[in-house]
Amino acid sequence: MEVYLVRHTETVCEKGICYGQSDVSLLEPYSEQFEFIKNQIPAGAIVYSSPLSRCTALAGYLSTSVITDSRLMEMNFGDWEMKNWDEIPPDDFTPWMTDFVNVAVPNGESFVDLHDRVNDFLENELQKSHNMPVVIVAHAGVIRSVLCKISNLPLKNAFQNKVDFGAVIKVVL
Repeated sequence: MEVYLVRHTETVCEKGICYGQSDVSLLEPYSEQFEFIKNQIPAGAIVYSSPLSRCTALAGYLSTSVITDSRLMEMNFGDWEMKNWDEIPPDDFTPWMTDFVNVAVPNGESFVDLHDRVNDFLENELQKSHNMPVVIVAHAGVIRSVLCKISNLPLKNAFQNKVDFGAVIKVVL
């Protein structure tokens, strides 16, 4: 099955802001980027999207029939949402940076938590596609999780997978 992993385009957030599950807007103009992405996607594909507006805006451009799924949301950064990374207290930040895979953000989640819900989506939702091409409009963390799973890359090495804004990554499952 062909799966197209698509990251949303750039947001209005300044660089250095932690915005995981916060619902932030896309940086305009984005219509040319949306069209460029659409030209890389097969017509008639089943489109799934994170419910966050930065993904649904793009997904809605790609298809008139979008299935949103909360398992495709970015990592929940809990107490760190909408804070500058430099503002996060070192007592909280250091343990997470040492082991972001297993250590949860205060009132948020760990990367393994994200990976578990993404795997649940892959195992339980994609079988409904009946081998049609699938587009997943999501976030860098979600896409890195999928790439780790299909390549058997340890989660601690997830950042080896570069996922730019507006990236389209075709994989075969």
